[in-house]
Amino acid sequence: MANAMLIDESRCMGCRGCQVACKQWNDNPAELTENWGSYENPPELSGITWTKVKFTEKVEGDQVKWLFLTQGCMHCTEASCEAVCPTGAIQHHGQYVLVDQDWCIGCGYCVAACPFDAIHSVFETEAGGEQKATAKKCTFCVDRTSNGLLPACVKTCPSGALSWGDRSDMIATGKDRVAALQAGGYARANLYGEDQLGGLHRLYVLADEPSAYGLPEAPRHATSNVAGQWLSGILTAGIVAAVPFWLVFKRQRAEEAQGGGAER
Repeated sequence: MANAMLIDESRCMGCRGCQVACKQWNDNPAELTENWGSYENPPELSGITWTKVKFTEKVEGDQVKWLFLTQGCMHCTEASCEAVCPTGAIQHHGQYVLVDQDWCIGCGYCVAACPFDAIHSVFETEAGGEQKATAKKCTFCVDRTSNGLLPACVKTCPSGALSWGDRSDMIATGKDRVAALQAGGYARANLYGEDQLGGLHRLYVLADEPSAYGLPEAPRHATSNVAGQWLSGILTAGIVAAVPFWLVFKRQRAEEAQGGGAER
């Protein structure tokens, strides 16, 4: 059974409780920000902010509307970050797309490839005092959800905008909600994520077109040559992250020894 998160943006009130819960559960530090003229803060997702509510002000005639979008990793079936990762650090584990920090070399290819801007690099200080770049993002609270608990953001949402459950059930619930919104006068209401990139595991009920929320109507999947991945991984390890060349080959040999046993 593959689970998914359903976010009904028509019910979101922009409280940002999900942001706080994500920070607290994952022990991520606060962002250093400043007032930039919006209630939306911080302005972007980052390596230490994995969930963020985006505010979009839309003017229709003499009315001003707020559109809220709860941003985070989409855990795509066809994940571009996984496709371009030169060391295999990013892999599918069921519905989860996770980054193995032991194998991440901080090259940033995943950051550039993600069509949703949901994964970012962060510099961390290791035990020896050296700084290492690594990619981080939402994990769907895998330590919670794999033990039968709700993701922290879903658990804390006071308006019931966030749900978690079997993906087919979430799609059915989303479609019912879209039909209700359309019947209530929201002609452009739609369910986003059912088919994009082979199916997203973060689904949205939107009251307007995806582009109004800043979502790509037709996100594209990044592809790369496998042999080129290993070569670029070696170069990146030496130039960018100062990781010994054997790290890349060790990963390849380990996977070959397991007969490609990594769950995808």
